[in-house]
Amino acid sequence: MKSFNEFIKVSLLGAPLLNKMFGIFLISMLPVVELRGAIPVGAAIGLPWYLNMIVSIVGNLLPVPFVLLFSVKAFEFMKKHNILVKFIEKIENRAKKRSEGLATGEFIGLMLFVAIPFPGTGAWTGALIAALLQFERKRSFIYITLGIDSCSNYDSGILWCNKFI
Repeated sequence: MKSFNEFIKVSLLGAPLLNKMFGIFLISMLPVVELRGAIPVGAAIGLPWYLNMIVSIVGNLLPVPFVLLFSVKAFEFMKKHNILVKFIEKIENRAKKRSEGLATGEFIGLMLFVAIPFPGTGAWTGALIAALLQFERKRSFIYITLGIDSCSNYDSGILWCNKFI
């Protein structure tokens, strides 16, 4: 955790605006952190709220098409060649457990799943669930985008409203 704090202090706090935006973009692409971590970091380093939201949304959306298109094929390839089989099965089982309620509501459930700001929910997990359950890719991408947008509005609203309290 200390190295991440040092990264923020050294790389982002005193950096020009473009470097701050690039840092937030990279943070929002990380699978666990995603947009939920990038927006607070952007607020902490003084990035304007509108730039913070746009850069975080774009960074969080960038990996989604690749996860939708290639995750199942990559998992099959790795299982076939005995590469990290137990790890892949763990990921698949975890995604399938989280997807139990999504099968009935399908796309609205997917959007809400991505929008809820809890650990283990987000664009990466939503895209993996959509790929494993073989949802239609274009509609999945649209609903994941709507979920990311909802989450960014929620997170940004909470952060910037706290400045006035």
